[in-house]
Amino acid sequence: MEFRIYLRMLQQGWWLIALSALAALALSLVSLYQDTPLYRTSARFIVSPTTAITYERDIIYSLDTLDQRSIISTYAEVLNSDRMYHDVAAALQLGAEEIPYYHVSAVVLPEANILELSVEGPDPYTTALLANGVGQRAIDYIQLIYRKVYDINFLDPAQIPSVPFSPQPSRDISLATALGIMFGVALAVMREYISTPLEALQRMNMIDSESKAYTRRYFERHLEKELAKSGDLDLSIGLVQLNGLHDIFDNMPQPVVQRLMRRVIEILRQQLRGSDIVARWETLSFAIMLPATPIHPASQTLDRIRRGLAEPLLLDKSGGQIIMLDPYVGVAEAYKGEPAGILVRRAEEALQVARLKGTRSALFSGDSEPNGRSGSPSSRPELPEYENYMRGGPQ
Repeated sequence: MEFRIYLRMLQQGWWLIALSALAALALSLVSLYQDTPLYRTSARFIVSPTTAITYERDIIYSLDTLDQRSIISTYAEVLNSDRMYHDVAAALQLGAEEIPYYHVSAVVLPEANILELSVEGPDPYTTALLANGVGQRAIDYIQLIYRKVYDINFLDPAQIPSVPFSPQPSRDISLATALGIMFGVALAVMREYISTPLEALQRMNMIDSESKAYTRRYFERHLEKELAKSGDLDLSIGLVQLNGLHDIFDNMPQPVVQRLMRRVIEILRQQLRGSDIVARWETLSFAIMLPATPIHPASQTLDRIRRGLAEPLLLDKSGGQIIMLDPYVGVAEAYKGEPAGILVRRAEEALQVARLKGTRSALFSGDSEPNGRSGSPSSRPELPEYENYMRGGPQ
């Protein structure tokens, strides 16, 4: 159900999603047009013991020292130094305003005595010159210090890049469009939540999961609103209790309970109009609201429901298990200006009268007295059990 709700929100807010995607696409295109292309190139260097070492023992020792990574990490820091970069930039006659646009970084490749120097900048030719120039400058400087122990030489000189690495039109446009769609979806959902009346939002969460009828909370709120706007129109409510399930309901598997409750709702709705409301009142009882219905038609409707529920009920089409619901019903008609709580209480009293008398149904008409099934006026039955119930005693 939640999926269908959100799908409806997206269908109603499709224009927001499309507009957000188009706006993101337009901003991406403008950004691509204004951004300066950046190029990247790299040079690689290899570090090894100097050829001046001739003794095998010295060669092995220098290789062991090189494995400790301190020497090659020192070389990487030399390549990264600002001194190397500024010396080469000055040799290439780069202006002070151009220097910040180029970035130099050197890393040690894992599990190898290889250094990689990368340079990024707006001009591909200058980028390659900087990479090779910084590399050669670092080689000259390092050889002054370690000339008798280790050599560092170009492995792969930097090449002039032909394609900028940023921006990437296909990637940037796809990413911007996806973000625009996500933003549009969020707007569509927020718009629906803001514009939807509070009652509709509450209704989404006020459906009984087992029976798919309304919950008691929703029924009571709707009854209050209906009584407030009904005026002189007749309104009746009924309560239906399934006494046949008292001893077995708690031990029934959840799938069986769900199937049984939904079958009960189907039987109820077969006898009701589209404007009537059905709600799960308690675990084994249901409430029915009959707008614009006087007490006599309401009692006839509830009696048809009682007779429908009194039939043996098959839990599955295979005809395996049969359940007798043993329904009781109580009906009450609303007074003009009567609070919803009092009307509900009179319907509950009518249901209790039906249970105690064993008549299956009882009603309270507009004169607030319990009547027989024919609807003719009668006095409150003088039953000890009923008096105990009205005083809060055992049911």
